[in-house]
Amino acid sequence: MSMYGRDPWGGPLEINAADSATDDDRSRNLNDFDRAAMSRPLDETQQSWLLGPGEQKKKKYVDLGCIIVSRKIFLWTVGTVLAAGFLIGFITLIVKTVPRHHHRPPPPDNYTVAMNKALMFFNAQKFSFFHSNTCILLTSIITAGKLPRHNNVSWRGNSCLNDGKSDSSSVIKDLVGGYYDAGDAIKFNFPASFAMTMLSWSVIEYSAKYEAAGELSHIKDVIKWGTDYFLKTFNNSADTIDRIAAQVGVGDTSGGPTPNDHYCWMRPEDIDYERPVYECHSCSDLGAEMAAALAAASIVFKDNKAYSQKLVHGARTLFKFARDQRGRYSAGGADAAIFYNSSSYWDEFVWGASWLYYATGNTSYLQLATNPVLAKHAGAFWGGPDYGVFSWDNKLAGAQVLLSRMRLFLSPGYPYEEILRTFHNQTSIVMCSYLPYFTSFNRTKGGLIELNHGRPQPLQYVVNAAFLATLYSDYLSASDTPGWYCGPNFYSTDVLRKFAETQIDYILGKNPRGMSYVVGFGNHYPKHVHHRGASIPKNKVKYNCKGGWKWRDTSKLNPNTLVGAMVAGPDKHDGFHDVRTNYNYTEPTIAGNAGLVAALVALSGDKSVGIDKNTMFSAVPPMSPTPPPPPAPWKP
Repeated sequence: MSMYGRDPWGGPLEINAADSATDDDRSRNLNDFDRAAMSRPLDETQQSWLLGPGEQKKKKYVDLGCIIVSRKIFLWTVGTVLAAGFLIGFITLIVKTVPRHHHRPPPPDNYTVAMNKALMFFNAQKFSFFHSNTCILLTSIITAGKLPRHNNVSWRGNSCLNDGKSDSSSVIKDLVGGYYDAGDAIKFNFPASFAMTMLSWSVIEYSAKYEAAGELSHIKDVIKWGTDYFLKTFNNSADTIDRIAAQVGVGDTSGGPTPNDHYCWMRPEDIDYERPVYECHSCSDLGAEMAAALAAASIVFKDNKAYSQKLVHGARTLFKFARDQRGRYSAGGADAAIFYNSSSYWDEFVWGASWLYYATGNTSYLQLATNPVLAKHAGAFWGGPDYGVFSWDNKLAGAQVLLSRMRLFLSPGYPYEEILRTFHNQTSIVMCSYLPYFTSFNRTKGGLIELNHGRPQPLQYVVNAAFLATLYSDYLSASDTPGWYCGPNFYSTDVLRKFAETQIDYILGKNPRGMSYVVGFGNHYPKHVHHRGASIPKNKVKYNCKGGWKWRDTSKLNPNTLVGAMVAGPDKHDGFHDVRTNYNYTEPTIAGNAGLVAALVALSGDKSVGIDKNTMFSAVPPMSPTPPPPPAPWKP
């Protein structure tokens, strides 16, 4: 009889009764099996299973649990690992203890060095924002300890903290802040707003270069100091205004005896006389230029949405005022006419509208900027001795370059193409006039272009031209255009850059006198700069209006170095008189220095780093050419 069980692997398991032996029988059978197994020879591995721990040590193998290896190989492997670890540790120790020879980055080029210094000039021109009912020195801007990098003009302090409040006729009471215009303590909004527009333009185009030079935060601080003040000079929260505070301080040149900012020679920190405010109600040129400054700055600060929008709103309000209240701010014998007389406001209309379009994307501004009537009034279709001279008074050349940018990179087509092509062609003509092959402008024997035809204070015009030439060259390069035509002749973009370099190199010292016209750059630069703060020592002595004349008239060097100030420049014979009282040679201005900074940053650093094509258009919606209108119905 048999029985069947379940095979766990799936088959039947048969159990025979004959196999049901007793335990003794099974034990006897197993013993027979063990003796048979033991009678066979065992290999070394099997023998190691049977040996005790003590006996295993005598063998040539090591049991690692999961594997058994030769003792010799095991010891050799462990020794090799330990030796390698020791060697690596020793080498690491040597590397860490031996002094390293770092490869220092190459020194900055001359343009970068000069730019660092030129920006410092704006620090010396700042007013303070501390509040007080006096206009005298209260405390130094500089505190004890390590000086902030961009506030290191130790001989300057808080000044004129009562601007606006001391003039009972002024509606706008808080006019503290802003920049001194030049060597005096007057605040002229017209050249100051042009200066801020220029600085903003340079940041929009060359922010990567500013950042590489470590100056991006600094230049933005400089711009914001100016725009914060401009926002104070009108009701920036309103949509419609009827006045702007155009100037603070008097530039009277009649010779006194009433103390004013031209007659007196004293440190701004010591000024204790009244400073009247000049308000204008019909000042299209000033309103449009200030609108341009705020609009351009709004692009610079686009990452600060609240502030950027505030600037845009202010720019809109100012431009509306400029369009509604027609007139020149310097008309009617205004005090500003002596120093910054505006020839017209049509160029500011084109300039301001262009910047407002870039800041807002609103095509109504573009339609205005490309209006042929405005262009005609601004002088776009006729020459003249000052055609192509870009300055605080004439914005046309800059506006044409700015609008040529749009044609090169956006190609908006109809209805803008015709006037944009005209502006582009006019820009090409202006660039041709800068080249030494043409006779639009004379040059001194030393090579300085005479954009103001031999008149005094030439450098402010030269730096603006150098900026436009370099910028336009970068525009062409960015649009894969190798050059442009001057009549039948083709010139490469390198020629424009070379022009800019020769002019800036002249200013930095490559001239017949071997003099740098930027204070603090090089070893030979003006030491008698026409500047009240720089010429009077900070010795805790308050010199009154006439008391400071001894410092004005002395032949001694300025006790304070006005680092980065570009002076007015040489005459048409390359001559220069380092005399404090001769402002036509030795006085710097913020408008001139702004153009210098812009030209320097454009030329600085790696030439392969060009412009930023996109930031300018950050507020401009995608454009597609508008189809032209259909032809009139045919009539037989």
